[in-house]
Amino acid sequence: MHPRRPTRQISVGDARTGIIKIGGGLPDKHGNPTTPAPVSVQTMTAGYTHEVEKCVAEINKLAAAGADIVRVAVPEKKDTEALREILPRVRVPIVADVHFHFQRALEAVEAGVHKIRLNPGNINDRRQVIDVIQACKARGLPIRVGVNEGSIIERRDKQKRMKELGQVFSEHKHGYLLAIMITKLEEYLDIFYEQDFYDVAISAKSMDAQVVIDAYTEISKRFDHPLHLGVTHAGPKETGTIRSVVALGALLANGIGDTVRISYANDPVYEVEDGLELLYVLGLRTRKGVDLIACPTCGRIQVDLFTLVQDVRKQLAAKVELPIKVAVMGCIVNGPGEAEGADVAVFAGDRRGIIYVQGEKVANVPEEQILDRLLAECLAFQDRVKRGEAKLGEKKVDIIPPDPIGELGSGFDKIAAGNVEKVHALTVGKA
Repeated sequence: MHPRRPTRQISVGDARTGIIKIGGGLPDKHGNPTTPAPVSVQTMTAGYTHEVEKCVAEINKLAAAGADIVRVAVPEKKDTEALREILPRVRVPIVADVHFHFQRALEAVEAGVHKIRLNPGNINDRRQVIDVIQACKARGLPIRVGVNEGSIIERRDKQKRMKELGQVFSEHKHGYLLAIMITKLEEYLDIFYEQDFYDVAISAKSMDAQVVIDAYTEISKRFDHPLHLGVTHAGPKETGTIRSVVALGALLANGIGDTVRISYANDPVYEVEDGLELLYVLGLRTRKGVDLIACPTCGRIQVDLFTLVQDVRKQLAAKVELPIKVAVMGCIVNGPGEAEGADVAVFAGDRRGIIYVQGEKVANVPEEQILDRLLAECLAFQDRVKRGEAKLGEKKVDIIPPDPIGELGSGFDKIAAGNVEKVHALTVGKA
């Protein structure tokens, strides 16, 4: 993991919703130092904004799933009018997505929205852009400039600049497209700078993961604004997950990116869940809830592991709030090792479950009792952590895997009965 790229910092939200900071590391406009904020997760509602009750319900559902910021579409005046009813009923910052009519941005600002997204490919009249900038400046609202591949258009007098940039990016497969993106950002941001407006975030999305990686990498070298990462038109969750995680994971690992939106042709709750998980595994956010790991299964499993894992996931998601690491393993080969690294673990043996808590064997139960006992041990462990009687990730013993072969082996009868030897960590390696 590379250090986070320092950027200007912007703020989204208010006292009622809470304020989400994006980016940081460079001094603010007053010269005061800023600390990079945690990478935030965004998503967008799938329903019509003017259907107030449905929109409020969807926003609240997305916020409950962990979304830091939610964007809504405002293609018509009835949508911006609905914002006046929606905003007081939600507790997460709201971004108005404006494409063709600059007036929608002005109406959204007046309604109290927390951020505006503008598309340079669709709103390019200088006077209109300035009107939006001045409205946001008066309210202290940031603006995201999004140069998505699908909406970029060529400008009349920029052919020479694009040709020059095309030569700069000639080593890239999509060098000409990168040239257009950089050109578009340069000319659009010039308007913002002339108005002394710097509360800007940038996005440069594409459906091609390679273009996304190249575009954000080059943009990060040229602009000091926070970057909103995303792969647009990523497709259904089944394929969009890979497309999004490949691009966003590569950028984040290289310190590029300050807020993310994973896009699926599916329920946006999945966008939030997967966006958070991406940040968790990269260590960019502190995990909330269980960190569940499970073996991929093979011919060695001795329980219905697929069903067990899903049941465990659902039960723990509803009842465990601490980032307890839980391992669900299907046999004795990988089971002991995973039990050793997890706070709570179970591995199977002859239709039974052997359960460990931080390396200490606590139960050996038949398959039908595994779920209930594992859940009980997780909840009991969580209570001990909350009381300060235990710490996450603190292992007390090392587990020695059973070996059915040789004179030092445990024997098949012990494995079948679930008897797995263990020794205290201080004695490991001593004969």
